[in-house]
Amino acid sequence: MKDNAPLAAVVMGSESDLPIMRKTAEVLKEMGVSYEIKISSAHRTPDETALYAKSARDRGIEVIIAGAGMAAHLAGAIAANTTLPVIGVPIKSGELNGVDALYSTVQMPSGIPVATVAINGAANAAYLACSILSIKYPEIRAALDAKRAKTREILLEKSEADARWTDPEERA
Repeated sequence: MKDNAPLAAVVMGSESDLPIMRKTAEVLKEMGVSYEIKISSAHRTPDETALYAKSARDRGIEVIIAGAGMAAHLAGAIAANTTLPVIGVPIKSGELNGVDALYSTVQMPSGIPVATVAINGAANAAYLACSILSIKYPEIRAALDAKRAKTREILLEKSEADARWTDPEERA
């Protein structure tokens, strides 16, 4: 990776999205992926959001993760202004608990794709971004492989510990 310049952009529609999107940053950091964070609204700052998306490639960004709640047009607005991979994170908010954000993020017109993770799926968005980047960066692939191996090891240890119960009623 080149001189620690950001490879990923983490964009959110408002500061209230930060508690969820912080999970994206934590995973990227754990995987050794440099990133930048930006608050930019598809509705309140549309021109700035478009400019940010249009200039991302020239700044060295290779993947964009965009999180927003309610109408959640941020990922789509970004995808409309770049051909970089865009991953949308619908954020739980409002009366519909994020279902509106999910539909707004996942229902993109043909030719303007947005990969979409689960509601509040910020960590998985980061893992998906790392998978995309791992095609080019072997160190990111190695970090992903190590994470999966560690997760597998932990699960097998827990499974083995749980195997001591033979009667399902004893587990309760």
